[in-house]
Formats: sequence, C-alpha cells, structure tokens
Amino acid sequence: MIRLVTFDLDDTLWDVAPVIVQAERALQEWLEQRAPALAERYSMMDLKQLMADLVAAEPALAHQISHLRILALEQALQHSGHDRAEAVELARAGFAVFLQARHRVRYFEHVRETLERLSRHYIIGAITNGNADIRRLTLAPYFDFALAAEQLQASKPAPDLFLAALERAGTDPSAAVHVGDHVEHDIQGAQAVGMHTVWVNHERRPWPGGLPPSATIHRLDQLPQVVAQLAPGQGLPTR
Repeated sequence: MIRLVTFDLDDTLWDVAPVIVQAERALQEWLEQRAPALAERYSMMDLKQLMADLVAAEPALAHQISHLRILALEQALQHSGHDRAEAVELARAGFAVFLQARHRVRYFEHVRETLERLSRHYIIGAITNGNADIRRLTLAPYFDFALAAEQLQASKPAPDLFLAALERAGTDPSAAVHVGDHVEHDIQGAQAVGMHTVWVNHERRPWPGGLPPSATIHRLDQLPQVVAQLAPGQGLPTR
C-alpha cells in the first residue's frame, strides 16, 4: 500500500525556464538601480559563468545554489568597486529580489486539484535540487514536508534526499512513489533506493533507455489513478 508520494518541483509542477528568466530580469533591473557599476560590467550570462567558475573551484557549491548565487554577486560587486561589507549587504538584498521573482510560478494544468486529491490519502513531500520553497507558494497546504539539496548538501540522483524523505514519512521504499520529470535525477535516483517512480513526460518524449519507470503520465490529473494502481486491489488507502 502506497503511503508516501514525493514530488520534484521545477519542470514537474511548473515550467521553470520562464521563471528563471523573469527572476534574472528582476535582479538585473535592481542591479541597474542599486549597483550600476556591476550592471555595466556583468551581464546575467557573465554572472552564470562566475557561478560555474566558483563550482569548478569548490564542487560542493553545486548543492548550495542559493549560497552560490549570493557568492557570485558578492564577488562581482567587489570586482566592480564595492568594499566587502557593501558587497555582502548588496548581494543578499539582490538575491532576495531574485528569490521573490523566482517564486512567481505558473502551475501546469491540473496541479492544484491533483495535489488536493492526493493529500487526502497520502503523505505528500517535495524533493528538489532547486531553491523553490514550497512554503512560499499557494500549494503549501497540500505538502507535509519539503527537502532541498541545500539542506543535505547532496543533490538528486544521490540517495540522500530520497532516504531523508522515507525517514521523514516513516515508510519503506516499497510504499513510496516519487514523481518527477528528470530521467536521471528523479527516475533513476528514486529507483536506486527502491521507490516506485512516475515519469512526468509533458512533452511526450521517448523513453531514453534503461530501467523504465513504474508509470509514465503526460498530465498531472492522470496521477491519482496511477498511484492507486501501484497497490493493486487496495484502492485509495486511508491516510
């Protein structure tokens, strides 16, 4: 009997690309006002390269994407003439602007009603490599917990987030299903710890090979029936 359903967030419950574009645009506009020397010297692409350079020098930063973006801003600000104290203050303020815009997401169709239905019967968790905070979204009431790579210093497909979710729910992998769009991070990562998997394939891509997921869906409203069928003959369990 399935007890736990965990969800990836970005590109599973919403399209993340336009969200990041709007967040970076908001940051760029803020920098033009508050740190014009940086805005003249660095584009958003330059800041991304700076982030990549920081990860190359310190690989653990790959699991700390919020901290990474702040560090990149601090470094760019100092290179643009600000002293360290100013750079620290401005970087944190700028990141707050980015993060606020980063949470202005547009959910895929059927997300809210699907989560509402599932939350009546299962423990619901979020597992993300990103820095979307479910508590800042209108979907928060449907989730019992959320775990991020930054908390555990490990990113999917490493087992840490999946195992932490199972421990939080107090359930065995055979009674849990992970729902996500990314073949390696979500499907293969969850399979490695023994969880059921549902591949959210919005674009109807062909399966690339390897052990297939327990199920594939193209719309979120297909999910409740799929989860129920992972425990044949049980129907919808009582939470």
